Amino acid sequence: MKKYVITGLLIWIPLVITIWVLALVVDTLDRTLLLLPESFRKESWLLTHVPGMGVVMTLVIVFLTGVLAANIIGERLVRLWNAILHRIPFVNTIYSSVKQVSDTLFSSSGEAFRKAVLLQWPHQGMWTIGFVTGSAGGDVANHLREDHLSIYVPTTPNPTGGYFVLVARKDVIELDMSVDQALKYIISMGVVAPPPNGRAHNDKA
Repeated sequence: MKKYVITGLLIWIPLVITIWVLALVVDTLDRTLLLLPESFRKESWLLTHVPGMGVVMTLVIVFLTGVLAANIIGERLVRLWNAILHRIPFVNTIYSSVKQVSDTLFSSSGEAFRKAVLLQWPHQGMWTIGFVTGSAGGDVANHLREDHLSIYVPTTPNPTGGYFVLVARKDVIELDMSVDQALKYIISMGVVAPPPNGRAHNDKA
Protein backbone atom coordinates (compact mmCIF):
# COMPACT_ATOMS: atom_id res chain seq x y z
CA MET A 1 0.00 0.00 0.00
CA LYS A 2 2.83 2.38 0.88
CA LYS A 3 4.40 1.73 -2.52
CA TYR A 4 1.20 2.66 -4.35
CA VAL A 5 0.73 5.84 -2.28
CA ILE A 6 4.29 6.99 -3.04
CA THR A 7 3.84 6.19 -6.73
CA GLY A 8 0.63 8.21 -6.80
CA LEU A 9 2.31 11.14 -5.07
CA LEU A 10 5.17 11.10 -7.55
CA ILE A 11 2.63 11.46 -10.34
CA TRP A 12 0.38 14.07 -8.76
CA ILE A 13 2.83 16.36 -6.97
CA PRO A 14 4.71 17.55 -10.10
CA LEU A 15 1.40 17.91 -11.97
CA VAL A 16 -0.29 19.93 -9.20
CA ILE A 17 2.73 22.20 -8.69
CA THR A 18 3.01 22.78 -12.45
CA ILE A 19 -0.68 23.69 -12.70
CA TRP A 20 -0.36 25.95 -9.64
CA VAL A 21 2.63 27.82 -11.10
CA LEU A 22 0.93 28.22 -14.49
CA ALA A 23 -2.27 29.44 -12.83
CA LEU A 24 -0.27 31.94 -10.78
CA VAL A 25 1.50 33.25 -13.90
CA VAL A 26 -1.73 33.52 -15.88
CA ASP A 27 -3.55 35.25 -13.01
CA THR A 28 -0.65 37.69 -12.55
CA LEU A 29 -0.61 38.57 -16.24
CA ASP A 30 -4.38 39.01 -16.22
CA ARG A 31 -4.08 41.43 -13.31
CA THR A 32 -1.39 43.50 -15.06
CA LEU A 33 -3.98 44.47 -17.68
CA LEU A 34 -5.79 46.44 -14.97
CA LEU A 35 -3.17 49.11 -15.65
CA LEU A 36 -4.70 49.68 -19.09
CA PRO A 37 -7.59 52.09 -19.67
CA GLU A 38 -10.96 50.41 -19.16
CA SER A 39 -11.82 50.64 -22.87
CA PHE A 40 -8.74 48.57 -23.71
CA ARG A 41 -9.39 45.78 -21.24
CA LYS A 42 -10.52 42.50 -22.73
CA GLU A 43 -13.69 42.31 -20.61
CA SER A 44 -15.00 45.49 -22.26
CA TRP A 45 -15.09 43.95 -25.73
CA LEU A 46 -15.32 40.24 -24.93
CA LEU A 47 -18.13 40.85 -22.40
CA THR A 48 -16.75 38.04 -20.24
CA HIS A 49 -13.57 36.99 -18.48
CA VAL A 50 -11.45 34.59 -20.53
CA PRO A 51 -8.70 32.90 -18.47
CA GLY A 52 -5.34 33.09 -20.21
CA MET A 53 -6.33 35.95 -22.47
CA GLY A 54 -4.11 38.20 -20.40
CA VAL A 55 -1.11 36.06 -21.36
CA VAL A 56 -1.85 36.49 -25.06
CA MET A 57 -2.41 40.22 -24.76
CA THR A 58 0.70 40.67 -22.63
CA LEU A 59 2.81 38.86 -25.22
CA VAL A 60 1.30 41.02 -27.97
CA ILE A 61 2.01 44.21 -26.01
CA VAL A 62 5.59 43.13 -25.27
CA PHE A 63 6.15 42.21 -28.94
CA LEU A 64 4.74 45.50 -30.23
CA THR A 65 6.85 47.39 -27.70
CA GLY A 66 9.95 45.62 -28.99
CA VAL A 67 9.04 46.44 -32.60
CA LEU A 68 8.48 50.09 -31.70
CA ALA A 69 11.74 50.36 -29.74
CA ALA A 70 13.74 48.82 -32.60
CA ASN A 71 13.39 51.85 -34.91
CA ILE A 72 14.96 55.28 -34.64
CA ILE A 73 11.88 57.03 -33.27
CA GLY A 74 11.33 54.29 -30.73
CA GLU A 75 14.94 54.45 -29.54
CA ARG A 76 14.59 58.18 -28.93
CA LEU A 77 11.37 57.64 -26.97
CA VAL A 78 13.06 54.96 -24.86
CA ARG A 79 16.01 57.26 -24.11
CA LEU A 80 13.59 60.06 -23.17
CA TRP A 81 11.64 57.68 -20.92
CA ASN A 82 14.84 56.51 -19.22
CA ALA A 83 16.00 60.09 -18.71
CA ILE A 84 12.69 61.02 -17.05
CA LEU A 85 12.73 58.05 -14.70
CA HIS A 86 16.36 58.66 -13.74
CA ARG A 87 15.43 62.16 -12.56
CA ILE A 88 12.71 61.05 -10.16
CA PRO A 89 14.02 60.64 -6.59
CA PHE A 90 13.86 57.12 -5.15
CA VAL A 91 12.35 55.81 -8.41
CA ASN A 92 15.67 56.30 -10.20
CA THR A 93 17.46 54.07 -7.66
CA ILE A 94 15.06 51.17 -8.13
CA TYR A 95 14.66 51.56 -11.89
CA SER A 96 18.35 51.93 -12.69
CA SER A 97 19.26 48.90 -10.56
CA VAL A 98 16.58 46.67 -12.08
CA LYS A 99 17.38 47.86 -15.60
CA GLN A 100 21.07 47.17 -15.18
CA VAL A 101 20.39 43.64 -13.94
CA SER A 102 17.84 42.89 -16.69
CA ASP A 103 20.14 44.28 -19.40
CA THR A 104 22.92 42.04 -18.13
CA LEU A 105 20.78 38.91 -17.88
CA PHE A 106 19.07 39.23 -21.25
CA SER A 107 22.04 40.52 -23.22
CA SER A 108 23.07 38.01 -25.87
CA SER A 109 26.70 39.12 -25.56
CA GLY A 110 26.85 38.88 -21.77
CA GLU A 111 28.12 35.93 -19.76
CA ALA A 112 25.64 36.11 -16.89
CA PHE A 113 24.03 32.74 -16.16
CA ARG A 114 25.57 31.19 -19.28
CA LYS A 115 27.78 28.70 -17.44
CA ALA A 116 27.28 26.28 -14.57
CA VAL A 117 30.37 25.74 -12.45
CA LEU A 118 31.56 23.63 -9.55
CA LEU A 119 33.20 25.33 -6.60
CA GLN A 120 34.09 24.62 -2.99
CA TRP A 121 31.47 26.26 -0.77
CA PRO A 122 31.03 27.17 2.03
CA HIS A 123 34.45 25.76 2.93
CA GLN A 124 37.23 23.62 1.54
CA GLY A 125 36.21 20.04 0.88
CA MET A 126 32.50 20.85 0.42
CA TRP A 127 31.31 21.33 -3.16
CA THR A 128 28.29 23.00 -4.72
CA ILE A 129 27.03 24.28 -8.06
CA GLY A 130 27.03 27.95 -8.97
CA PHE A 131 26.47 30.15 -12.00
CA VAL A 132 28.93 32.63 -13.48
CA THR A 133 27.49 36.16 -13.47
CA GLY A 134 30.60 38.02 -14.59
CA SER A 135 34.09 38.99 -13.53
CA ALA A 136 35.25 40.90 -10.47
CA GLY A 137 35.07 44.59 -11.27
CA GLY A 138 35.36 48.04 -9.79
CA ASP A 139 37.60 48.66 -6.84
CA VAL A 140 37.09 45.04 -5.76
CA ALA A 141 39.33 43.84 -8.60
CA ASN A 142 42.11 46.13 -7.36
CA HIS A 143 42.25 44.31 -4.03
CA LEU A 144 42.32 40.80 -5.48
CA ARG A 145 45.68 39.45 -6.57
CA GLU A 146 44.32 36.87 -8.99
CA ASP A 147 41.65 36.87 -11.67
CA HIS A 148 38.31 36.25 -9.95
CA LEU A 149 34.84 35.36 -11.19
CA SER A 150 31.53 36.55 -9.82
CA ILE A 151 29.53 33.47 -8.87
CA TYR A 152 25.90 33.15 -7.81
CA VAL A 153 25.36 30.19 -5.49
CA PRO A 154 21.61 29.39 -5.31
CA THR A 155 19.91 27.82 -2.33
CA THR A 156 17.94 24.56 -2.45
CA PRO A 157 15.13 23.97 -3.30
CA ASN A 158 14.39 27.67 -3.92
CA PRO A 159 17.04 28.98 -6.34
CA THR A 160 15.73 32.56 -6.19
CA GLY A 161 17.65 33.00 -2.94
CA GLY A 162 21.38 32.52 -2.73
CA TYR A 163 24.81 34.02 -2.21
CA PHE A 164 27.10 36.19 -4.29
CA VAL A 165 30.74 35.13 -3.99
CA LEU A 166 34.00 35.97 -5.71
CA VAL A 167 36.12 32.94 -6.51
CA ALA A 168 39.54 32.71 -8.14
CA ARG A 169 39.16 31.56 -11.73
CA LYS A 170 41.66 28.75 -11.19
CA ASP A 171 39.51 27.34 -8.36
CA VAL A 172 36.36 27.11 -10.47
CA ILE A 173 35.54 24.00 -12.50
CA GLU A 174 33.33 24.56 -15.53
CA LEU A 175 30.68 21.86 -15.79
CA ASP A 176 29.71 20.09 -18.97
CA MET A 177 25.99 20.66 -18.40
CA SER A 178 23.50 23.30 -19.40
CA VAL A 179 22.16 25.90 -16.99
CA ASP A 180 18.72 24.24 -17.16
CA GLN A 181 20.18 20.87 -16.18
CA ALA A 182 22.09 22.44 -13.32
CA LEU A 183 18.96 24.21 -12.05
CA LYS A 184 16.97 20.97 -12.11
CA TYR A 185 19.77 19.29 -10.19
CA ILE A 186 19.73 22.03 -7.56
CA ILE A 187 15.94 22.33 -7.22
CA SER A 188 15.55 18.56 -6.88
CA MET A 189 18.20 18.57 -4.11
CA GLY A 190 20.36 16.22 -6.16
CA VAL A 191 17.61 13.71 -6.90
CA VAL A 192 17.30 14.55 -10.61
CA ALA A 193 20.89 14.15 -11.78
CA PRO A 194 21.72 15.32 -15.32
CA PRO A 195 22.88 12.72 -17.84
CA PRO A 196 26.66 12.31 -18.22
CA ASN A 197 27.20 14.54 -21.26
CA GLY A 198 30.90 14.54 -20.71
CA ARG A 199 33.61 15.00 -18.15
CA ALA A 200 33.83 18.27 -16.27
CA HIS A 201 37.03 20.07 -17.03
CA ASN A 202 39.08 22.52 -15.03
CA ASP A 203 39.58 24.99 -17.84
CA LYS A 204 38.89 28.67 -17.55
CA ALA A 205 35.25 29.28 -16.71
